Amino acid sequence: MADGRNLEKVKELAAYRVSEEMYVEEMDSRAMVLEHIKSGARIFLMSNEDENKVFYIGFRTPPDDSTGLPHILEHSVLEGSDKFPVKDPFVELVKGSLNTFLNAMTYPDKTVYPVASCNDKDFQNLMDVYLDGVLHPAIYREPKIFLQEGWHYELESPEDELTINGVVYNEMKGAFSSPESVLDRFTRNVLFPDTTYSNESGGDPAVIPQLTYEKFIAFHRNYYHPANSYIYLYGDMDMAQKLTWLDQEYLGHYDRKDCHADSAIATQQPFEQPVQREITYSVTEEEGTKDRTYLSISTVVGTDLEPVLYVAFQILEYTLINAPGATLKQALIDAGIGQDILGGYDCGILQPYFSVIAKNANPEQKGEFLAVVKGTLRRLADQGIDRKSLLAGLNLYEFRYREADYGSAPKGLMYGLWSLDSWLYGGKPTLHLEYQKTFDYLKKAVEEGYFEQLIHRYLLDNPHEAVITVRPRVNQTAEEDRNLAEKLKAYKESLGREELETLAARTRQLKEYQEEPSRQEDLEKIPMLQREDIEREGGRFSYEIKAEDGVTVIHSNLFTSGIGYLKVLFDTSRVPAEDLPYVGLLKAVLGYVDTEHYSYGDLTSEIYLNSGGVSFAVSSYPDTAHPGQFTGAFVASAKVLYHKLDFAFSILSEILTRSKLDDEKRLGEILDETRSRARMKMEDAFHGAAVGRASSYFSASAAFNDITGGIGYYQFLEDVSRGFAEDVSYRGQLIARLKDVCSRLFTSDNLLVAYTADAEGYSRLPAELKIFQSVLGQGDGKAYEFEFSPDNRGEGFKTASQVNYVARCGSFAGKEAGGRKLEYTGALRVLKVIMNYEYLWMNLRVKGGAYGCMSSFSRTGDGCLVSYRDPNLEATNQVYEGIPDYLRNFSIDERDMTKYVIGTMSDVDAPLTPSLKGSRNLSAYLSGVTDEMVQKEREQILDVTQEDIKALADIVQAVLDTKALCVIGNDEQIRVQKGMFGEVKNLYH
Repeated sequence: MADGRNLEKVKELAAYRVSEEMYVEEMDSRAMVLEHIKSGARIFLMSNEDENKVFYIGFRTPPDDSTGLPHILEHSVLEGSDKFPVKDPFVELVKGSLNTFLNAMTYPDKTVYPVASCNDKDFQNLMDVYLDGVLHPAIYREPKIFLQEGWHYELESPEDELTINGVVYNEMKGAFSSPESVLDRFTRNVLFPDTTYSNESGGDPAVIPQLTYEKFIAFHRNYYHPANSYIYLYGDMDMAQKLTWLDQEYLGHYDRKDCHADSAIATQQPFEQPVQREITYSVTEEEGTKDRTYLSISTVVGTDLEPVLYVAFQILEYTLINAPGATLKQALIDAGIGQDILGGYDCGILQPYFSVIAKNANPEQKGEFLAVVKGTLRRLADQGIDRKSLLAGLNLYEFRYREADYGSAPKGLMYGLWSLDSWLYGGKPTLHLEYQKTFDYLKKAVEEGYFEQLIHRYLLDNPHEAVITVRPRVNQTAEEDRNLAEKLKAYKESLGREELETLAARTRQLKEYQEEPSRQEDLEKIPMLQREDIEREGGRFSYEIKAEDGVTVIHSNLFTSGIGYLKVLFDTSRVPAEDLPYVGLLKAVLGYVDTEHYSYGDLTSEIYLNSGGVSFAVSSYPDTAHPGQFTGAFVASAKVLYHKLDFAFSILSEILTRSKLDDEKRLGEILDETRSRARMKMEDAFHGAAVGRASSYFSASAAFNDITGGIGYYQFLEDVSRGFAEDVSYRGQLIARLKDVCSRLFTSDNLLVAYTADAEGYSRLPAELKIFQSVLGQGDGKAYEFEFSPDNRGEGFKTASQVNYVARCGSFAGKEAGGRKLEYTGALRVLKVIMNYEYLWMNLRVKGGAYGCMSSFSRTGDGCLVSYRDPNLEATNQVYEGIPDYLRNFSIDERDMTKYVIGTMSDVDAPLTPSLKGSRNLSAYLSGVTDEMVQKEREQILDVTQEDIKALADIVQAVLDTKALCVIGNDEQIRVQKGMFGEVKNLYH
């Protein structure tokens, strides 16, 4: 149980008033809600034994227009402050802190500034820099911050073309390139026309240039006051000490009566009748408009202050839309309306809403779409929802809530953000955190018709509804770009010579400001750890290699709170190279078709009634000792409570060996949905897709990844979907190929198992594995070579996007420079920090206006450089070309070198969940990474010198000399600069 001693002294603090204290069993935390008496700041504490401490300060920031003011301010306040007058303290912290989380987020009605760290001293430093940034930012004395982060006219000389640039401006051009994003934003605007949600807090690129510096400043003055703030502290720390410091350094200097913000979030009055709206999005000529429309229906569901509704509609989302065979989704698919069904419950605003979306439909289907949705819902409400499906959904979500595995994000951060779903609107911050009583109630309510009543009340008899059609429009992006260019041209022509000179001078002044480094004495004001603060000895891999009846088992012996994480791997070398894309397809088919004993709908219910889920993936594990070689694997995963391990093996054997792959109707549905989801996934991370494709030109493992999950795989999906729909004979061929791949893969002699559990959990595995082996067939042992030939063709993929994603990749494996062999070193991890937050950051983001920039260098000799939501293309490639010279002339003092070391170690020593530790152990085993290699890398990082960094110029030059370039981006820009590429093509067909 959580130790409450960290909160006892808080009650004695005269500066604060305690309003509530409680024990939150679900998080094993002592919680306290307070108010800072003088300033009016609201404070929520969660004291427990978690060393990964979290802090945030958030503000209610309701926008009154779509200029993106809250978003631009979020970017700007971390660009220098009174106490820390450097130009970008956020970047200085990334470079030189041990943070486990460091970011800022703009939501439709709030802005939040969170930090996290396991190091006490570092955590205090992060809090100080963030608080001074949000409360005392440099924006009042330096307008160029607004110009850089928001928007500005760019004119190099009076004779040049006038353009608009800005980090947020370009970020939102990327966001508005996604039809799903366009629909999501437009839905809020339509459902809440009389409230702040009718505006776009992130900023509409067409409206952002209407924002003035004066309004920008006034917004900060009004809304960034402690009386409008929400402050959160979580973890194992001296809470009284933190609150005393907060009072003395910040909150005590403010008086609540000086806050003039009217930040209350108004409630939208219910509609008297549903509304219908239409909007368009851009497609290329090659994509066309057939089967490209989105049909959507959304209804408002109570408020975020109703905890039972909050969970119940997550369960309905699962039951109606997300589960394979979900009733509403299946009804629309069976009616031929759309090729993929999306939607669900959107919360995190005062009035949540529930949506059903048919993707890749046609406009004339709107009437039928509405009839099917309403008819299906009415049937379910009148005749009843499948009880097993509801209970499966409840078990799934309860498992997720309890597991609290958010990947690399600290769970304390997620709890804090979760609390704002009630706290921001006047509710208790623990309202949704104390979830167990809600689940207990809903389990009983399943039998009492509660969920059917919800459908009647909120989805059928509710006029607060919006029906939205999102139509494709050919070359809309190009048309908007032309219109903007003409508008800017006309504006420029309206200016006199003197005004043009002034604009050009402002452009030069901004660039000079961007290029001017912060003063050394200011940089030294940013608090920083020393190399000596870092443990020289790193953690070791915690796994054992065991043999169970001839099967190798990687056992990660870890405390897992009674949850076992099982992975069963099958080596893909048993499959010929030409069939590997079908291995990729299997991960989308298995678990989504009937099996011998279950329909696919019942299969999903059975899984979630007995486990935390089953999933399938295809992964590659490059061999660090033999560059160019790798292990490809089909990975079946399950997570279960220890006593359910028998179920995990049983259900996996059912899916792997007894799936019915010859249901043509079902396969067609899966192909349509898989292609849709693969496209959405790719569009969410175009930078990753570009890196994967560029790497596939020279790397065998990357080529494998490309055809089983990258751009190559997406193109395969397009071809297979088209063939399946148009050619009856093709369907039989596809089914035969999938069956053949299964028979080759899933054999008892092609098996590797990884299990993350403590000794008690593992004790059940040998017997269950033996049964599992007996179900699998015996293979012939034949393996196939993955034949690979490098082909650095360079590709430009044209899309309707308004921005670009520019990837330049290469290899230094086996190469020499200056008579020495180029080898991986821990210094390359330090170089990644230098690139991401110094060289690339300054040249691509600060000066170029790109939203993001990244780099990485691997043990196997691969390197990559990539930009994200980038207005440029050739200019970005030239920045990459300049890296070797930058490194050869690299010169910094010891303090800055130490800063980069600390920033690197924050990633090296990032805390991992038990599941992630198990995955890391498996990867180390298959890739041949040893404790000694990791320790050597750690020492190379801690001991890195300026000369070590300069020596990396040859490695980067080797990466660049590979000339592997891939760009996904704006149709017109790629066409104009086609000389950069070996091939220019459309990403979609």
